[in-house]
Amino acid sequence: MAGDRAIQQLLERSWPADLPDEEETILRAMGRKVLLADVTGLGRGQFPAAFPHRAGRAGVVAPAFTRIRIQAVIARQGSRAGRAVVHLVWAGADRGGTYTDGRVTDIVFHHARGDATWTPLPLTTTTS
Repeated sequence: MAGDRAIQQLLERSWPADLPDEEETILRAMGRKVLLADVTGLGRGQFPAAFPHRAGRAGVVAPAFTRIRIQAVIARQGSRAGRAVVHLVWAGADRGGTYTDGRVTDIVFHHARGDATWTPLPLTTTTS
């Protein structure tokens, strides 16, 4: 969609790239997957660090959103060494059926020194 392209361009202008292209590509793809796992409940098992099981709760999660569309995504260095933040702008319908675009989620990833694998940190809140 044309509006999505404009949002992507705005994000890229607002936060100039500061990661190698390959690393940003990997983080953007992972950020999309983590967001979808968060808002739909599907695929959380792929990211146990981001979605730790809570005692006494089953692993099944009712989806909070449907009809998800990711409008824009960038990945940038985090505030500390070994961290990166994936900024996502997305649209989706909540449980009441209200479809809203421009929802914003930041997902923080971390990797140990010398390790190339990025791991999403636990999400503190469900997306807005």
